[in-house]
Amino acid sequence: MTFPMSFVVAQAAAGAQTAPNPIVTFLPLILLFVVFYFLMIRPQMKRQKEHRQMVSALSKGDEVVTNGGIAGKVEEVGESFITVEIAPNVKIKLQKGAVQQVLPKGTLKSS
Repeated sequence: MTFPMSFVVAQAAAGAQTAPNPIVTFLPLILLFVVFYFLMIRPQMKRQKEHRQMVSALSKGDEVVTNGGIAGKVEEVGESFITVEIAPNVKIKLQKGAVQQVLPKGTLKSS
């Protein structure tokens, strides 16, 4: 059985193709991960580190705002809880992690 010459040339050309380099194949995925790391993961880790430092530096007399929006003055600092005075003789106990930010001294008196 004889094959036409065009068929033989087409088969030879198809066999000559090589598989693409695996690094080139995964390069877009790797670049996407690098972009996500620098735009999303790294800034979030930085914010978490700053929050941990802020929470560990809490001390009696600091004026804070909680995640719920409650502002008050720190009266007592424990291992994982703090007591915050939100009004005269009104104190609440909450987790240290619930503190959103520490206000400058005297902020609560001026409002």
